[in-house]
Amino acid sequence: MNFAPDEITLQVAQTAKDFANQYIRPHVMEWDESQEFPVHIFKEMGKLGLMGVLVPEQYGGSGLSYFEYNVVIQEIAKVCGSIGLSLAAHNSLCTGHILHFASEEQKQKYLPKLASAEFIGAWGLTEPNTGSDAGNMKTTAVKDGDHWILNGTKCWITHGKSGDVAVVICRTGEPRTKENSTAFIVDRGTPGFNAGKKENKLGMRASETAEMIFDNCRIPDTCRMGAVGDGFHQAMKVLDGGRISIAALALGISKGAYEAALQYSKERYQFDQPISNFQGISFKLADMATEIEAAELLINQACDLKIRGKQMTKEAAMAKYYASEVAVRVSNDAVQIFGGYGYTKDFPVEKFYRDSKLCTIGEGTSEIQKIVISREVLRGF
Repeated sequence: MNFAPDEITLQVAQTAKDFANQYIRPHVMEWDESQEFPVHIFKEMGKLGLMGVLVPEQYGGSGLSYFEYNVVIQEIAKVCGSIGLSLAAHNSLCTGHILHFASEEQKQKYLPKLASAEFIGAWGLTEPNTGSDAGNMKTTAVKDGDHWILNGTKCWITHGKSGDVAVVICRTGEPRTKENSTAFIVDRGTPGFNAGKKENKLGMRASETAEMIFDNCRIPDTCRMGAVGDGFHQAMKVLDGGRISIAALALGISKGAYEAALQYSKERYQFDQPISNFQGISFKLADMATEIEAAELLINQACDLKIRGKQMTKEAAMAKYYASEVAVRVSNDAVQIFGGYGYTKDFPVEKFYRDSKLCTIGEGTSEIQKIVISREVLRGF
């Protein structure tokens, strides 16, 4: 199958690349050191249509495909994984959930503001004691007339403090049942909806990660998305698409680390020749290039299936699993190629190395991806 990018995809990629180089690259380490979540950058990306890549034009979005979305995340992540992560979480999770499962009235209310970045979106599934075991969530929503009362804590939430609106999955039935939870849209400022602890992380430090706390948070039934009990099913569908975005994020980090290492290997001289001449270095570059190509093909396959409306749970999990593990290996080798310089913050690869690890954990660990893949593989036997 031909996955060569068309003219639109190339133009979108160039737009994202130019933006990243002009507005993000000069501040990467400043934001990383201070752990600042640069909201203004996302407002600017909203003006370019990058915050609503998949949102149809009728709702104020760009109306583009997963191929364009994939390259946008890659180009941003090649410069800064933190900004790429927040871009992916906003587009795939909060905005994506509303796009696919909200009522028409809810779409009209939220999608234009999310696509323009007037609103920054958050998405809450994970809890302190239910990470991979999301079916056993403790955050509850109890019906009270034509309202719901939410109680509980969500953790590891991207934009959990600064998000203007959050999609939250709450338990409305018995634990571990297929219809145990329901999705709600909650606006920041709603009484009983508060931000908790902001995490101090190894990497992705400019992407805000914080708790969302619900303490007798009362919301009308009009905030409910879809049928009561359909929340977990919705979340799993959203995560299928989210896995593609994290795979693209990982690929962008891989490419950024690889390109930096490739350039350095040609400029760094030892024994009167560039270190790229030595087999120990050139073979690392060969492995990095090969794994990046393989990861990209897996991602393109998942994008193609998604666009055509085909089942792609297995393919998305494969892309996410492989690309995220590649990001760790490639960034590790990039640090090794840089040697002592790679271990300092004066060169970019140490940050790629720190950022890469999140890709093997967020939106389903590598171990969870293996479970998903094996179930799909065994389903036909």
